[in-house]
Amino acid sequence: MKAMTTKAWLRWTFCGLGLLACFGAMGCQTTIGGQTLPSPHYIDDDVQYFPPGPKFKLSREAAAMRAYQAERELQQLSP
Repeated sequence: MKAMTTKAWLRWTFCGLGLLACFGAMGCQTTIGGQTLPSPHYIDDDVQYFPPGPKFKLSREAAAMRAYQAERELQQLSP
């Protein structure tokens, strides 16, 4: 069996290091403290939380209509 030449040894070493760098850059799912985290870069993600709004979305319009109706009733009562 032939001994591996220096060029072949260097080539395989650099290929191995390249593959290792590719796998390290990918990021994979891990479990830390009972949490399943998607990648090592989860801290960099922006949180997209939208708080719940009011159940009745037209509250200002309804208040304006009530005020308008009350104003009309006052105008009809006054001579």
